[in-house]
Amino acid sequence: MKFFETSKYYTLKKSTYITLRWIAIIGQLVSINVVFFYFKFDFNFLYSSLIIFFGALSNLYLIVIYKKTQLSDRSASIFLIIDIFQLSALIYLTGGIVNPFIIFLIIPSVFSSSNLGLRTNLLLVATTVLTIIFLTFYSEELPTPLSDHFHVSPYYYYSIPIALIIALLFLNYFAMIFGAESRIRKEALNKMEEVMAQEHEMLSLGGQAAAAAHSLGTPLSTIKIITQELSKQLKDQKDVVQDIELLSSQVERCNQILKRLSINPNQEDDFIDEDLSMKDYIKEIVSSFQETSEKFFLLNFDQNSNSKKITKSIEIVYGLRNFIGNANKFSKDKIFITLKSDSNNTEITIEDDGNGYPSDILPKIGEPYLKSIKERNKDKIGLGLGLFIGKTLLEKNFATLSFRNSKTRNGAEVVIKWSNKDLFKI
Repeated sequence: MKFFETSKYYTLKKSTYITLRWIAIIGQLVSINVVFFYFKFDFNFLYSSLIIFFGALSNLYLIVIYKKTQLSDRSASIFLIIDIFQLSALIYLTGGIVNPFIIFLIIPSVFSSSNLGLRTNLLLVATTVLTIIFLTFYSEELPTPLSDHFHVSPYYYYSIPIALIIALLFLNYFAMIFGAESRIRKEALNKMEEVMAQEHEMLSLGGQAAAAAHSLGTPLSTIKIITQELSKQLKDQKDVVQDIELLSSQVERCNQILKRLSINPNQEDDFIDEDLSMKDYIKEIVSSFQETSEKFFLLNFDQNSNSKKITKSIEIVYGLRNFIGNANKFSKDKIFITLKSDSNNTEITIEDDGNGYPSDILPKIGEPYLKSIKERNKDKIGLGLGLFIGKTLLEKNFATLSFRNSKTRNGAEVVIKWSNKDLFKI
């Protein structure tokens, strides 16, 4: 799977959608209160209030229970259909198709057309059209006394739903066209930036490798000569000779690496260059950190862990490396990684023995560029960006993530969970 391939999955930013829904709910609440209490119009105020309350509850569900920072195509379609039905019910009680606020009924489908997939857009458009037709023939009267004075000819009456449906189709069509063009341009730009970044990196590494081979050749040769002389002088001290031989072998290894880079400075990295099981993924990633870290990585793999191989995904590798790297960076001495897997789910828990997530940013994890306002955490520069990148990459690969401070280790804890049917189809 290529790095930018998952950009093809449609998502909706949850925080923006929640804000728009609050604006709509508050607007509905203000409207019915002004009409009922100020203008003294008579309509079913109790049922209208209950419908608005249901809309508020669904928004609270998004805030409290739905933990992802992005709404998937499917989740967004469900909540947008709820919006259509909620507003339709409110309009049904207050005049139906002749209610001037009927125009707001086309907003959810138009809003989705530039952000979500074609099937979702068609579903929302069809739902909106059917709702408009229903409200044309079935609804309560306009609030009294408006219903006593509002009379129009059938031509005018039936022209309202026709105009709404035409506007709905027109706006959706252009929003989908412009949205598709925008996504194509964005994808092309991403790919271009990826290619340019790779070329720049290869050129930079090639020059650095050549310079390193030239500059390090002499000191490495000097070290090798000294180790040979020491080996001769101290040949009777077996424990020392073994250390000297190890040093000599490592010097030779450095020479071979530099020679290989000099011959082919553009040699590709073969880190996780094949399909592996999740257990082997974790071992490889942890091994890459152990080469430079003095901290202890304690791995706990369930004996029943699924050994089925997963298609190599740069995004999963990068996402897991991000969280394991964070644990390595902020831990004191130990990092604990647990893998549990059965026939249905795969779950990875990453914990450390550090200070944990600052309490003031814990509810906001998943947003970029977070920084604690607490005095002791002000030196944690860039806190949140790595979590944002890792969380986004893994969620786009069907993972569910949760963050908290560990009750057993006292440090940070992240739980990454996949449904196996999603994990093995990547």
